[in-house]
Amino acid sequence: MPEALTVLTEEESQFQASVRRFAKERLAPHVRAMDDAGVFRKDLLQELFNLGLMAIDVPEEFGGQGGSFFQAVIAIEELAKVDPSASVIVDVHNTLFNNAVCAWGNEEQRRRWLPRAASNALASYALSEAGSGSDAFALTTRATEDGGGYVLTGRKLWITNAAESTFFLVFATVNPEAGYKGITAFLVERDFPGLTVGKKEDKLGIRASSTCELVLDNCRVPKENILGAVGQGYKVAIETLNQGRIGIGAQMVGLAAGALEHALAYAKQRKQFGKPIAEFQGVQFELAEMAVDVEAARLLVYNAARLKDSGKPYVTEAAMAKYFASQIAERVASRAVEVLGGVGFTKDYPVEKLYRDAKIGRIYEGTSNMQRLTIAKALLGTRG
Repeated sequence: MPEALTVLTEEESQFQASVRRFAKERLAPHVRAMDDAGVFRKDLLQELFNLGLMAIDVPEEFGGQGGSFFQAVIAIEELAKVDPSASVIVDVHNTLFNNAVCAWGNEEQRRRWLPRAASNALASYALSEAGSGSDAFALTTRATEDGGGYVLTGRKLWITNAAESTFFLVFATVNPEAGYKGITAFLVERDFPGLTVGKKEDKLGIRASSTCELVLDNCRVPKENILGAVGQGYKVAIETLNQGRIGIGAQMVGLAAGALEHALAYAKQRKQFGKPIAEFQGVQFELAEMAVDVEAARLLVYNAARLKDSGKPYVTEAAMAKYFASQIAERVASRAVEVLGGVGFTKDYPVEKLYRDAKIGRIYEGTSNMQRLTIAKALLGTRG
């Protein structure tokens, strides 16, 4: 008989415990201040690298931990229980950048970029533009061939990690008339002339995770920095985003689980009418429903991650996981605020922040409507 989805191997359990310990001991004391400042501490970012959390499923020969995609999901979930901002920093770096380079990079590219990405070089994924959100491939950033390389011109918006990143995986079109077949992925380094990190967004939630504009003004990129081949950027983006959606699902599960933990702890110690509110059936029912939601979302996320690791199709399951988990995160965080009552509405308790952080789950890396479309196409057999 196969093990249940939530039964972890000894290695996975030890890994989970180490991430959980780091989150509680090192992250937790600084979450409030980082959220207020809108900045993630540089020392904590380097600790994430030192712990190996920025190259979890990168092969050891390239400086990584040689772990599984599922372990990356575990880390994303555990970090999100304490700080969804830290979680998305790890998520984007692992599931979008590292996995793209591992899957599409040639041997020389993997040896050049992955060891740095595993040790201290944070990465961003630059696809979105002002006119291309859900229609991600309506992008206008242009790549013009020039001698031994390409010149990139355009503006990217809502780029996670951009304020701190060294590497940017930038998607541009070499031929607008070719549609998605002209899209190409380029690895651009921060110090390349013509690349500027622009305005940093002032956000509702995940405030310690930077989100910035990226400006490319005649930025010259050598041909050897093309990831995959010219015109393959569409495939690179689609494949990495499918994996990334599992990561966002894990972030939302962790967020919801963290909110539930706070609600449980408060309900046990808060007294009304002479007894803890956890003894009132109305509160018990709220907590029970929250727990069911978290477990259901976790099962969807774990199933998608296990399918990915086993080499089986997982695109529909990833969409389901991301769609459902983002709904659950918002709902459970909202209920947690209500269990805490008036203090839950203040910044003195963490649930207020988790409620703000939850909203983005239904928007980034594919809105809820885009996930619905993916699921519906699979059901109807119309996915191209």
